[in-house]
Amino acid sequence: MNVELAVDVIISMIAQSIMLVSPLMITAISVGLLVSLFQSITSIQEQTLTFVPKLVAVAVAIMVSANWMIKSLVEFATAFIQRLPDMAK
Repeated sequence: MNVELAVDVIISMIAQSIMLVSPLMITAISVGLLVSLFQSITSIQEQTLTFVPKLVAVAVAIMVSANWMIKSLVEFATAFIQRLPDMAK
């Protein structure tokens, strides 16, 4: 395996992981921001209040995007396995 191929594989792995995690992170950040805004407006300073809405929102985001995530991961794994003979050189 040459250096260029190794760097290309690592970059594609990082890009794939960022693409798979981004819907969940965006959901968690958005819900956290909304709950924080609600807390500041109502002067409720309960630390555990943000946990349940984030948990529910991320669970819904996983259910909605799981099909796309699995499909994307299978396509990436298939492409990676097809490149294995090139890596042996």
